[in-house]
Amino acid sequence: MYETLLVPTDGSETVDRTLPHALRLAADHGATVHALYVVDQRVVKASSDELREDVRTDLERQGEAAVEAVAERASEAGVECETAVRHGTPDKEVVAHAEETGADVIVIGPHGKTPRKKIEGLGSVSDRVVADAGTSVFLVKESVEGATDGED
Repeated sequence: MYETLLVPTDGSETVDRTLPHALRLAADHGATVHALYVVDQRVVKASSDELREDVRTDLERQGEAAVEAVAERASEAGVECETAVRHGTPDKEVVAHAEETGADVIVIGPHGKTPRKKIEGLGSVSDRVVADAGTSVFLVKESVEGATDGED
């Protein structure tokens, strides 16, 4: 059923919640995990001219570290993993990468919205991925007190 799983990562604790689910699915189905980090070009463009290249380089380094962390966890679980760092708008790049790799499912977790974003009605990356993806999306909700994280 699943051959390719896409796991977007930003290096935050969100991937710590989503990865056990993705790795279990991948292991159960003999699937390959694709770890993806997107250097948000909006952040790069918003930086001053003198800092723009440093910001881009720093975000690329963070991205490499984030996808390597996923690859290490996949290796420990005996799951094949491919990594990629792309540049663009995160939700659009996640959807595009899913299409390009033929991902059967995207495993993603939401970040909590700030009160300002809730008031303004601004959607999260995961909201936009769910809305725009041409494939299934496994959305791992934020931990609920007393709930398990999906590991046995």
